[in-house]
Amino acid sequence: MAARLRLISHKLCPYVQRAVIALTEKGVPFERIDVDLANKPDWFLAISPLGKTPVLQVGEAAIFESAVILEYLEETQPKPLHPADPLRRAEHRAWIEYGSQVLNDIAGLYSAPNQDTFRAKAAQLEQRFARLETRLAASPWFDGEDFSLVDAVFGPVFRYFDIFDEIGDFGILAGKPKLARWRKSLAGRPSVRNAVSAEYPVLLSDFLRRRNSWISELQAEAVA
Repeated sequence: MAARLRLISHKLCPYVQRAVIALTEKGVPFERIDVDLANKPDWFLAISPLGKTPVLQVGEAAIFESAVILEYLEETQPKPLHPADPLRRAEHRAWIEYGSQVLNDIAGLYSAPNQDTFRAKAAQLEQRFARLETRLAASPWFDGEDFSLVDAVFGPVFRYFDIFDEIGDFGILAGKPKLARWRKSLAGRPSVRNAVSAEYPVLLSDFLRRRNSWISELQAEAVA
């Protein structure tokens, strides 16, 4: 009998969403348990050495870090999301790491304390996405017809821009038609769409509002 899978989660964590998308695409049953990262329970700290989500509990064992969780699922569960060819598989892993850097840059954007820092972060992100545009197939997925783990990684990335677009046009995704097609395809994918709850947009908007950063000011102006 297969061990029960429990995914320890946070409602806004994009790295959790990666794991949820992969589990859903593979048709693997799992239990999702949300924790408050501002008030971490002792049982969570006992299984998460870095104090971060996601953590995948497999029976009594606990796996932390989203990249490791994705690879474990590839090795143990059906419906592979990596390419079969070793070279392409390695390339996809590299672009997954690129996606993690994009998430770091997004965090830098919404944490920027002033306009100059915000503009610098936006320019850096624009360059990241410009590089991605040159590699992207977007027909309809990252590398063509097959949905992959790279797609699972970038679904949560574009979800941020659904909220950013309500605040202002920062020019980050402008003039990138393949990215636009890919973003639309990802938004329509059930596994991506259902990786968060219906309250996610409100929660993310509230999170940005409480940053006391430049984007918080822009957000206040947008709703004034």
